[in-house]
Amino acid sequence: MKLTSEQVKKVSKLANLPLTPEEEEKYSEQLSKVLSYIEQLNKVDTSLGDEPTSDVEPTFNVTGESNVMSEDETGECLTQEDALLNAPKVKNNMFETKGVFEE
Repeated sequence: MKLTSEQVKKVSKLANLPLTPEEEEKYSEQLSKVLSYIEQLNKVDTSLGDEPTSDVEPTFNVTGESNVMSEDETGECLTQEDALLNAPKVKNNMFETKGVFEE
């Protein structure tokens, strides 16, 4: 679908966007490409497979996999000393950072 400069002018006026003639031409081409792509998408059968006119099987999961979850397992944890080992500043056995809400 090719948009005319008049149509672009009308849209820009509705959007309150002042455009130069060069911009009108540029946006006319760009919007025309977008509308052409949308026309292509409208031709694709996206109806549900249980509708009588559709031969498309509904696809909810393309891999066929379900949620694969691993078991929760406990393991070794860092000690507080190890966790604070590379901290630039430590105070009262905790990380010390610059105040966020200080005035």
